[in-house]
Amino acid sequence: MLTPATIEALQGALRDASLDGWLLYDFRGINTISRGLVGIEGFVSRRWFVWVPASGTPMAITHVIEQAPWGAWPAAWENHRYSAWPDLEAAVARCVKGRRIAMEYSPGDAVPYVDYIPAGVLEMVRAAGATVVSSGDLVTRFLAVWTDAQRAAHVVAAEQLKTIAYAAFDRAGAAARAGAPTTEYALTEWIKGEFATLGLATDHGPNVSATENAANPHYDPSPEHPRFLKDGDIVLIDLWAVAPGGMWADQTYMASIGAPSARAVTVWNAVRDARDAAIALLRERLASGAPVRGGEADDAARAVITARGFGEYFTHRTGHSIDASGLHGSGAHLDNLETREERVLLPGVGFSIEPGIYIAGEIGMRTEVNAYLDGRTLVVTPAEPQMELYVV
Repeated sequence: MLTPATIEALQGALRDASLDGWLLYDFRGINTISRGLVGIEGFVSRRWFVWVPASGTPMAITHVIEQAPWGAWPAAWENHRYSAWPDLEAAVARCVKGRRIAMEYSPGDAVPYVDYIPAGVLEMVRAAGATVVSSGDLVTRFLAVWTDAQRAAHVVAAEQLKTIAYAAFDRAGAAARAGAPTTEYALTEWIKGEFATLGLATDHGPNVSATENAANPHYDPSPEHPRFLKDGDIVLIDLWAVAPGGMWADQTYMASIGAPSARAVTVWNAVRDARDAAIALLRERLASGAPVRGGEADDAARAVITARGFGEYFTHRTGHSIDASGLHGSGAHLDNLETREERVLLPGVGFSIEPGIYIAGEIGMRTEVNAYLDGRTLVVTPAEPQMELYVV
């Protein structure tokens, strides 16, 4: 639930952005941002709003028969209980009339990760006399910034994932040379065991995919369709995990069982250089103090892969936000392909950097590191990213 301390920070951010308030809205859980920020738990099946003004006390607008989830709402803050829709709309108008406000809205659906307000609700709020702008940068500031504890745990987990990935490659190479190759699925199970030993958790995965299977970015190995890892294969390992109280680490590594072909090296060099181009752009812009948007980093990575002749095979964004709302979080993504990511990367946020090339039926390559903004400094994890194909 929102607290007085949170409200004070929110109001300062609203004043910084020359906004009169933030109108939070949800209906049956469609707005995960509002629900997470307000901290609502329990059964809520009717519409609710929370008005956070740039100064003054917040106001909740809730249905009269659904008060249990609002039991922790501070008594000093108004809770307007409605039953009929005219009362609901009048209460909203009382908050927003003549004001410039933020809502989870993105013009043209440019950033769908913050575009949760139904068109009808937006029409109703505008009809009440409000000017509505996107809450995207507010969402980043209050839901995507890492704490010191999360950052410290992430740094440790990132190095652990790197160690696990290379150990998994070594197992695959040794098994292939011994004439008893392991499978993609068996190697994923071994990785899960390493997670458990280290106290790391994951929601699904990891992904181990060989050669042609790696050309499917969302490939999922299975015991029903075993694919053995043999000499000549290019192997992709994508693994993600989180320590208790920490922040997710999410990385991808590439190896060759035996000497790689010239084609494989060419593809690898393209994705590695694309990754490093995005990192270089971010570091240069941050050091200068200039604002940088996630879409610009995506453009930098994509330009490299396109120049190498593989542009049509880079079919996803360069990176996703990593934050407290999830591994694929609510903050700014490195994306100017799937969406028009217009949000500024703010101090304290973290994300993946993961360009890839996927040539169906032939080969898939991706390199993935994580990064977070420490003031004007971009910190990349692991500390030493993969630079060459790992040969086992």
